[in-house]
Amino acid sequence: MHWPIDIIVLTFVIFCAIAALSVKDLLATAILFGAYSFLMCLLWTIMGAVDVAFTEASVGAGVSTVFFVAAIFRTSRRAKD
Repeated sequence: MHWPIDIIVLTFVIFCAIAALSVKDLLATAILFGAYSFLMCLLWTIMGAVDVAFTEASVGAGVSTVFFVAAIFRTSRRAKD
């Protein structure tokens, strides 16, 4: 079974989600969001849903992260609060 791998990846997913919510730097948040999407892609692959994993990798970890980083560079990087 893949239980040890599932638990390790799931732990990293939870860590990335909590870190993305608590970080004040917007660029770090976008990078953590990309890492979260990539780890979810790994979980989908382990579960056997390769088509969903491919979509998550291309849209979630790829295109969305690039758009977030591009938007951050056009605005201020740090949050005001």
